[in-house]
Amino acid sequence: MPFTMAPLHLPPRVTVTLEAPRGTFTKRRADGSLDFVSPLPSPFNYGYLEGTVAPDGDPLDAIVLGPRRRLGERIDTEVLAVYGFLDRGQLDPKLVCGPPPLRAVDRRAVERFFWAYERLKRVIQRMRGQSEPTRALGWLPFTTRGSS
Repeated sequence: MPFTMAPLHLPPRVTVTLEAPRGTFTKRRADGSLDFVSPLPSPFNYGYLEGTVAPDGDPLDAIVLGPRRRLGERIDTEVLAVYGFLDRGQLDPKLVCGPPPLRAVDRRAVERFFWAYERLKRVIQRMRGQSEPTRALGWLPFTTRGSS
């Protein structure tokens, strides 16, 4: 059954604080604590938007396309798309950011990443005794408004 929701309303530019640079094996939470260690390196820079709260209660997540950046770096970037993810039964949308346009090759890379991430998260959750649903939902609608 496909997941549907109202479009997210986002500014065209956001500032992403980087918590997992491209090529790293560890993912940390916004508070700096270790979330998990991946068997594969992250293909994207992964971070969050300070001062936001996603439906799962954590800051809104974002990936930043392009070359590896520094841990903790704050990156002013454009919002290109939103990818839906359900994490332990909670909607956890991921902003896809970087220089426009969002190329087909980047879209496929994001889809493959979240397909693999879904499976990894399920294994981790089973090990933690968590049974809530986790799955990649696909591309979500969004609109941009004003400036950031």
